[in-house]
Amino acid sequence: MKRMVVAEIKREQIKKLASSGRRIDGRKFEQFRELSFEVNPIGPAEGSARVKLGKTDVIVGVKMNPGTPFPDKPGEGVLMTGNELKPMAHPDFEPGPPNPDSVEIARVVDRGIRESKMLDMEKLCIVPGEKVWMVNLDIQAIDFDGNMIDAATIAGTIALHNAKVPASRFGLGEDFKMPVKGWPLTATFVKIGNHMMVDPNTTEEQIAEARLTVSVGENGNVHAMQKGLSGALTYEEVSRSIDLATSLTKELRQKVKGR
Repeated sequence: MKRMVVAEIKREQIKKLASSGRRIDGRKFEQFRELSFEVNPIGPAEGSARVKLGKTDVIVGVKMNPGTPFPDKPGEGVLMTGNELKPMAHPDFEPGPPNPDSVEIARVVDRGIRESKMLDMEKLCIVPGEKVWMVNLDIQAIDFDGNMIDAATIAGTIALHNAKVPASRFGLGEDFKMPVKGWPLTATFVKIGNHMMVDPNTTEEQIAEARLTVSVGENGNVHAMQKGLSGALTYEEVSRSIDLATSLTKELRQKVKGR
């Protein structure tokens, strides 16, 4: 009961701030939190990255091994994305199999990368119809303060760009750089009252009525979108979010590419 009372107090505080154009942490509605990242912090992985977005701290690793292709795509490699939300990252997370939130995060990250055609799957084919490279993208939350989707997408794209295919380990020739192109990134918005806010923290996520994630490629094309939570979004809110996502992911992309 105490937690519910505190949540209601926060809800009213955030809505009151939003009505005057402010957020609980002082940011503007269209402003991401501070971003920092580390490349290849996991030695045994084929590629990895650690990303901090505000207080959200996420690490993504790439592991690869030969496997059997899908019957409908015999000449293409396979991408599999998994995510775990462990109690060490946030007191609300529980041990056990992945919960629906964890599965949704993995699927949205996977879709943004997959639909952008960032990975050249044909170059990950070893023997058509028999053997291809299986790319496992593993997401782990170290510290959670909202917006795992965008943090994990950033970490995933960095990890893939810095990964090598371990061909020599399996007697399949020399190692080679992961066949990647482009930097698909996401911008996630939540609706609180009549306001759309990007990069929500935990409190904003908890009281949000609706969520929208927009995946944008380097050419400015929208590759995927994901609507979350039960609230409705207007055409204008979606359209405005797409426009903002295009400009905001461009800024993020410049940071992760070191420009």
